[in-house]
Amino acid sequence: MIVIAPNDGVLEKTISNMQEVAARGGRLILIGGSQLARDFASEATATIVMQDVAPEFAAMVYAVPVQLLAYHTAVVMGKDADQPRNLAKSVTVE
Repeated sequence: MIVIAPNDGVLEKTISNMQEVAARGGRLILIGGSQLARDFASEATATIVMQDVAPEFAAMVYAVPVQLLAYHTAVVMGKDADQPRNLAKSVTVE
């Protein structure tokens, strides 16, 4: 599971969800600030440390490493990153 955790109004819920996945044995890739990365380094398989940004810009800034991760994963797997197939969407509703 890729966890995108900017320091915003829903950070506590994000941390709670992340801990629930880790407790069930899920592997985590954490994308967050330096303090969060230090606090949860033992639970995450990998961490990408991001600079703190204003919550208004976090979605744009944090999207970059996710896009690069998706692109490079597709390349390593030998897939055409420009023409994805069998794309699925996952939505969580509160």
